[in-house]
Amino acid sequence: MKKYIFRRILMMIPVLLGISFVVFGLLELSPGDPAQVILGQRATPESIAQLREEMGLNAPFLVRYVKYIGSVVTGNFGMSYRTKLPVMQEILMRLPTTLIIASGSMVMMVILALPIGILSAVKQYSLMDNVTLAGALLLSSMPGFWLGTIMILLFALKLGWLPAKGGGSFSGYLMPWFALAASYMATLVRLTRSNMLEVIRADYIKMARAKGATEKQVIVRHALRNACLPIVTIIGMNFAKLIGGTMIIESVFALSGLGTLAVTAVTQLDIPMVMAEVLFVSFIIGVMNLIVDILYVYIDPRLKSQYVSVSRKKRLEKAGLGAKS
Repeated sequence: MKKYIFRRILMMIPVLLGISFVVFGLLELSPGDPAQVILGQRATPESIAQLREEMGLNAPFLVRYVKYIGSVVTGNFGMSYRTKLPVMQEILMRLPTTLIIASGSMVMMVILALPIGILSAVKQYSLMDNVTLAGALLLSSMPGFWLGTIMILLFALKLGWLPAKGGGSFSGYLMPWFALAASYMATLVRLTRSNMLEVIRADYIKMARAKGATEKQVIVRHALRNACLPIVTIIGMNFAKLIGGTMIIESVFALSGLGTLAVTAVTQLDIPMVMAEVLFVSFIIGVMNLIVDILYVYIDPRLKSQYVSVSRKKRLEKAGLGAKS
């Protein structure tokens, strides 16, 4: 298992390199001149040319890319063109807000969607099932920025229950969490319902009932565990989408996170900031995918037995006790 985790971490290196090369190339092809943006519209051509030379922007594309990757390997992500501060310093300042929004949205999504999806499957074709499917369809069709705006108008301005500006307290994050998680919650409800329905009809579920297991034991210990693999997969994929979705939600609720920082960096051609954010978010997504793969082993006994049997076989071979063909 340790070797598998180590291999997966090593596989993230070429992935991050590929992402960095593509983003660096897109920024190279994007219109505009970072030196022009920094100095302003009234800057003279001489001052722009001098700043480009100081920033190394006149060097060939591959030379600048290799130089950038070399500095990243040493832990230096460069200085922001806009603020003249270290890039990682600004990212680490904004990171807690983004992680709170994304993590809180995922927790809310799991806590609400899983029980609703399970109950909808258990009570198939009931009034609750029909209302759940209708509600999931409605939520999946609502864009996050539109839902967030409506929630501000209703719960903050009209009813006064929640603060209009997000952050600062638990109540300040409730609307951003729900606005970000709503569409993903609808997807998880439908997926949980369909997988539970498929598992509930299996023969081993009928056997468990025939042996006298209670309905709660059948649903929780047998049905839910066997329906978990695709559910865990979609939760892991949704976390990556939640990280990206914070960009819009932070703008709606006036939150200062990585999303608003990325928008500002792109509009002002702050290349070191854009590159650092892309690499940082890509790393978080890669780690999340690795966590999902590790959870597979503990959820599905068949996968766990494969790892155990392989490691046991290798130990026997080293001891000279392996089976001879």
